[in-house]
Amino acid sequence: MSAARYNLVIDQGSDFAVEFALAENGSAKDLTSYSARAQMRTARTSPTAAATFTCSIPTPTNGKINMTLSNATSTAVAAGRYFYDLEIFTAGDSSVTRLLQGEVNLTQEVTR
Repeated sequence: MSAARYNLVIDQGSDFAVEFALAENGSAKDLTSYSARAQMRTARTSPTAAATFTCSIPTPTNGKINMTLSNATSTAVAAGRYFYDLEIFTAGDSSVTRLLQGEVNLTQEVTR
């Protein structure tokens, strides 16, 4: 299965939060023993992440993943276009699945 494409718009200087629900065969995917991670970069091939999202799976059996970026982090990143992806993985990266990928439009903050 290929990663789904989902573009994000994030306001620089603001808190950002999104929740994704993962289903498999029509039911919520059980994410027990999985963790999630996501980063954004200036280019897909960039060796350095511009920012790292905080990802959590609060209730693994409901298949939901929370992805957040704090206002302190979004303030520290220059406005512009970035690329990101979201992965789930098990201990030791024995299983890694990229769920989402896309572009991030980080809009310029005016009030400082």
